[in-house]
Amino acid sequence: MFSQATLGLACALITVLSWAAAFPLIGVALSGLDPLPLAAVRFTLAACPAVVWLAIKRPEMPTLVDLARLGLGGALGISIYNWLLNTGQQTVSPGAASFIINTLPIWTAMLATVFLRDRFGIGAWIATAVSFSGVVLIAVGQPGPMRFGNGSSLILLASMLSATYFVLVRGVIARYGPATCTCWTLITGALWLTPWLPDGMAQISVTSASVISAVLFLGLVSASLGYATWSIAIGHFGPASAANFLYLVPPIAVLLAWTLSGITPDILTLIGGAVAITGVVMLRISMARSARRATA
Repeated sequence: MFSQATLGLACALITVLSWAAAFPLIGVALSGLDPLPLAAVRFTLAACPAVVWLAIKRPEMPTLVDLARLGLGGALGISIYNWLLNTGQQTVSPGAASFIINTLPIWTAMLATVFLRDRFGIGAWIATAVSFSGVVLIAVGQPGPMRFGNGSSLILLASMLSATYFVLVRGVIARYGPATCTCWTLITGALWLTPWLPDGMAQISVTSASVISAVLFLGLVSASLGYATWSIAIGHFGPASAANFLYLVPPIAVLLAWTLSGITPDILTLIGGAVAITGVVMLRISMARSARRATA
């Protein structure tokens, strides 16, 4: 039998690998499906194990208000997020997309400051500026002009929406636990995407085996298994410590994109990615110091 420590570490690493693989595999899937139909098929697959888990475990049912918040979270953190990410990855490399998405802690902290009255000092603002400058460097290296609506800006907006989701449901997760909330988010996200499911099924029925395999991995492994193992990792390490594992996602995504698709990152992507992640690390250090001062 695995110890709890080994299980927690294994789940964290499974999450990192499955989420890192999602970026190059989205590129593969987009060769056969359009962005919204891809999201619809992917999260219909992901929602099926979530429904089974809820039926077997029968956790406490969220109140109507909390369920509405989870439903809105599904729209923001699943449906619109994946539409923007998929559309952005039509012109942005997988490695660059993973670096931009990983600025999520920056936007989460800023939104928590505004809506949850968390502290956001000068160090956090400096970290935000550093991280955003890295995103700008990444955007410069991508195809197309630097303007709102290009691939990089859509992915940045997706990261901001994901942060909005985490701030929106933070209290709900505290009441019902990450596993239950993840299941409801996957299910509601899939429901929001059902108008595009017929197109997704039609497109996947005439596409190649490689695209079908990519979609199956994205739905059943990156989404369903990845979120499940992340819930276990959070339960073992706690949210703050578990989040440190996410720093591994962009470099692994770059490596997998190079290995699987032969996509070599340009120098601006590598430099910008390093700067963006440095900003995220600076933010975590700044927020940890603020927390220690508050409890001193």
